[in-house]
Amino acid sequence: MNQEMNGIEGERARENNDNNNVNVPERIDYVFKVVVIGDSAVGKTQILSRFAKNEFCFDSKSTIGVEFQTRTVTIGGKLIKAQIWDTAGQERYRAVTSAYYRGALGAMVVYDITKRQTFDHVARWIEELRAHADTSIVIMLIGNKGDLVEKRAVRTEYAVEFAEEQGLFFSETSALSGENVESAFFKLLQHIHFVVSKKSLQSANNVINNAVTLKGSKIDVISGNDLESEITEIKKVSSCSC
Repeated sequence: MNQEMNGIEGERARENNDNNNVNVPERIDYVFKVVVIGDSAVGKTQILSRFAKNEFCFDSKSTIGVEFQTRTVTIGGKLIKAQIWDTAGQERYRAVTSAYYRGALGAMVVYDITKRQTFDHVARWIEELRAHADTSIVIMLIGNKGDLVEKRAVRTEYAVEFAEEQGLFFSETSALSGENVESAFFKLLQHIHFVVSKKSLQSANNVINNAVTLKGSKIDVISGNDLESEITEIKKVSSCSC
């Protein structure tokens, strides 16, 4: 939570600085593509709007095809642009949206806590996601409309158990009030950053190991040549008739 708050405070300070220095370009360290998926009318667009612009639209219409918004945040001392894709939940757009999973580093699978059917469909969304996305994609399960507690149809413990079985992060949010939206996105982005940093470190280690291996081979060859020269010189001395 402290990391999340530090990230949020750092971002706000940067935004204030940008307002005073509008001509200073941002130096983006990473661009993280995140897809938000789930059934229609579970609040995907509202969650995105709340995170990206801190807005909630009461007359929001269903997303057609795919849209995206961005927000720049600071995580681990790095400036990260979150490029968040809002995918339509209607069946007729499924074939179109599946192509947009490619290149995604993170995903939010959203259901409506007041509609059991939307939770029952989560397994299908995750299956589709894993069929099209990279195996290292970070996935968070989101139970939205947490402000409608009196209409709850999906118990929190059921969702927690499912998330644990599937290896997902989990949070319940309210796009209306904004509760947990910020923290959920930051948790997802922080773990994406961890995965990306780990991959970069592994790549760097591989380069170093390869360099050491090549250097070791070179040393062996040189040592072999030196030894052969020494043997030649010894033979010359041994055959000397003086």
